[in-house]
Amino acid sequence: MSQIKKELDNVSIEQIENAPESRLRRKLREIKESIYHKPDKLENPLKLLININNTQRITFVAAFFGWTLDAFDFFCVSLTVTDIAKDFDVEPSAVTSAITTTLMLRPIGALIFGALADKFGRRWPLMIDIILFSIINMASGFAPNLKSFIALRALFGIAMGGEWGLGASLALEALPVEARGIFSGIYQQGYACGYLLATLVNYAIVQTNSSWRIQFWVGAAFALLAIVIRFWVPESESFEKTKEARKILGRSILKETWVVLKNHWLRLIYMVILMAFMNFLSHGSQDLYPTFLTTQLKYTASQKTSTSVIYNIGAICGGTIIGYYSTYFGRRLAIVVCAIMVGAFIPLWAYGPNIGSLQFGAFVLQFFVQGAWGVIPAHINELAPAAFRGLMPGLAYQLGNLISAASSQIEATIGESYPLKNEDGSLKLNAEGKAIANYGLTQSIFMGCVCACLIITVLVGKEERNRDFNVVELENEKSGGAVGPVDISELSMEQGIASTSEKPKSVSSKTDANRSDLEIENAK
Repeated sequence: MSQIKKELDNVSIEQIENAPESRLRRKLREIKESIYHKPDKLENPLKLLININNTQRITFVAAFFGWTLDAFDFFCVSLTVTDIAKDFDVEPSAVTSAITTTLMLRPIGALIFGALADKFGRRWPLMIDIILFSIINMASGFAPNLKSFIALRALFGIAMGGEWGLGASLALEALPVEARGIFSGIYQQGYACGYLLATLVNYAIVQTNSSWRIQFWVGAAFALLAIVIRFWVPESESFEKTKEARKILGRSILKETWVVLKNHWLRLIYMVILMAFMNFLSHGSQDLYPTFLTTQLKYTASQKTSTSVIYNIGAICGGTIIGYYSTYFGRRLAIVVCAIMVGAFIPLWAYGPNIGSLQFGAFVLQFFVQGAWGVIPAHINELAPAAFRGLMPGLAYQLGNLISAASSQIEATIGESYPLKNEDGSLKLNAEGKAIANYGLTQSIFMGCVCACLIITVLVGKEERNRDFNVVELENEKSGGAVGPVDISELSMEQGIASTSEKPKSVSSKTDANRSDLEIENAK
């Protein structure tokens, strides 16, 4: 016994820490602690919704309504493809190229309007953006032929690309930290609300045998209300503080861009990859699903519309509820749980034995698909460098959207390559004598792969849950750390510049280490 004790005494602490088992346990503990946080005390969600001031309320309403109308205008094409093709005397596939064009050009809009927002503020770029996409949508209803229609939808894609990132940053920067999760979920479901509203308007148009062009004119009319509301929205306080900090440091927006790219290029790549899989998750479960209902399951127009309404209601509920709980349990944990639940409900979503069970499966699956998305506005804005919160979230989102734009084509192509077969091995044919594509199987496999990839991506990432957007931290060019609020305040006093912002409560952990580098940079 004494010999064993003597041998243990001779083992250094370094040897114990470097033991394979110890390193593995330590790594697993680090991963667990980075994903799961002991939940804070849950606030009453109703209290969070009520306890905001009028400025915060109108800012959020304006952002939410703009994103809702953006989605409405986007789905105008998806819901009227057949009628547009008939009017222009072309195949439906030719009309769907307008959707692809819109998706491809959205990153350009995110880059242009995001850069303008970080240079001049959020308010006026958002105002210009909504005016542009409402005018373009109105003009789309007057398009005389397919070429002009596609050209207009290309311009619409640029305008649409600027809305999400700017709206999310403006809305979330104005809100209290504890309310960010629930409002993040509500904001993101403006997309589902726009889809739902467009579905209902389209159903009314179909039932009254009216022109498809009315769908676009209605969307433009709705936008007028959003324009009026945005006149009452003030500029972001966070942007004003960042603008002041840049002035104190004597740093241009171009130099700040270079410093951010140098210090955070890996994080920016990660944000794009994350948003790519998030967009695969939504597009893979939504874009081809209506076609699957009509061609493979033979649903009527009324059954397809009712199913769409049901799963969009599920999306709205999921985004709000999961967004709320992500504030207390963690952003990444919420997304991982949602991805697991999506995978669990794929069989019922695609192979429900009757319409009731399939609608229930669609409701639950979209509850968790958009539940994961409800976390994204808060999560992606918290990951973004403070000086580029107008640009980076929207650009990452739209680049991810560009990568995932072919989701429906991938599913459709594979489904058509492996059509349904009868028990005797012969092909199942529709009324026109054509083979029926097996969209159910291809959608299921596609979604299963996406869920697995999304879980891995989220697990290897990081989060900055409940980050304070009002604490200004620019990038230190020399050390790669943060130029904290204390540094900025001290430089302001040294230069005799009166600071309009209050002295922040929190300070960057790297502030003192970077002070000498900051002085050298400022002297230049």
